[in-house]
Amino acid sequence: FFSNLFLDTMMNGFGRRLPRMLLSSRRAYSTSVGDIFNPTPDHEALRQMVSNFVVNEVEPQAQEHDRLEKFNMELFKKCGELGLLGITADGEYGGSHMDAVAACIVHEELSKSDPGFCLAYLAHSMLLVNNLNFNGSEEQKSKFLPDICSGAKIGGMCMSEPNSGTDVLAMRTLARADGDEYVLNGSKMWITNGYVNGELGDLYLVYAKTGDLDNTRDVSMFIVEKGMPGFSLGQQINNKCGMRASGTAELVFDNVRVPKANIVGEKGNAVVCMMRNLEIERIVLAAMSVGIAARCMDVMAQYSVDRKAFGKSLSNFGQIQKHLAESYAKYTAGRTYLYKVANEMKLDQAGQRLETDGVKLFCTTMGKEVADSAIQVLGGYGYIGDYHVERLWRDSKLLEIGGGTLESQHKNMTREIVAGR
Repeated sequence: FFSNLFLDTMMNGFGRRLPRMLLSSRRAYSTSVGDIFNPTPDHEALRQMVSNFVVNEVEPQAQEHDRLEKFNMELFKKCGELGLLGITADGEYGGSHMDAVAACIVHEELSKSDPGFCLAYLAHSMLLVNNLNFNGSEEQKSKFLPDICSGAKIGGMCMSEPNSGTDVLAMRTLARADGDEYVLNGSKMWITNGYVNGELGDLYLVYAKTGDLDNTRDVSMFIVEKGMPGFSLGQQINNKCGMRASGTAELVFDNVRVPKANIVGEKGNAVVCMMRNLEIERIVLAAMSVGIAARCMDVMAQYSVDRKAFGKSLSNFGQIQKHLAESYAKYTAGRTYLYKVANEMKLDQAGQRLETDGVKLFCTTMGKEVADSAIQVLGGYGYIGDYHVERLWRDSKLLEIGGGTLESQHKNMTREIVAGR
């Protein structure tokens, strides 16, 4: 599929010459078909297609949309045309039916240019599309997946609340059965794609308690659509440190009547769905960090050659060499760890928490550290927007928080490591 689509995009103009700053990454960090980064020709074609799409479509708009805190809806729809929004969804519903490696490739390449847009892409393609594809009924998938795979509709997933983040099972949003419906009350916070340029998105998967609020396991997942009475947009979160090209919001549920047909999976069994989807979320967040690190490596390596001090390129000085060498080692270790885990991952199975937490723990901090080194190498130029690394540095911080904080990764991993000893 992607081999043919890549040829089509080349014919449509995505194949123009790459800028020098991006060409450098293809020379220095090249990979070949059959390695863990591109295990099949389809993966290689996908990477080439997304890379060209990023250069020609994503890069030109990234800085402006970050500055304006505006989501690029047209770019999102182009992702649908390229088959990216349903990258892991079944083909019969409009998806591309690819694997975790493919998902990582897309997130890595997009984040070399615009992590903010990529975060919105993640919330839609992984937290909504992937989640519904693997947990929904045939009726639900037939009804909802085609529009969210094509980009006709946009949405996300609602899990965190104003007073429950890492302690997610302490959620207070409650759904009570009433005839053929559930009545949903509560609010969700920090929802990516909660609003799209000032308006509520189209479709969300919402986690809620369906029994006693103190029962941490009795959680169900519901499909909630814009237009349902009582479902509204709360706070629009602006002036964020980073990821400004994606909308973040509070969503409010005030006696929202949801048909029982919209419950995903079995009542009270959504914790399994939640944990399984958190695993793919964590590795694609790690992939975003790898993309950030790759771009920052490119920028600081090129700058260290071009910039002269005391009659020499900066790359001749040991202080700069330390930043370059250590950043490259961290980046290479993180990228290898990421694709090792992605190649082993089964999207329809849970129980892969140790490695998915581990790769997020390592890569998200790695991405932030490489971005920090890039700013340091560029000095004053790194502190302004022209070279992009300050934006990537701001974006990188969220990846240590979203999808589970570093501290939650420490807890989860230790529990797995010592289990049974």
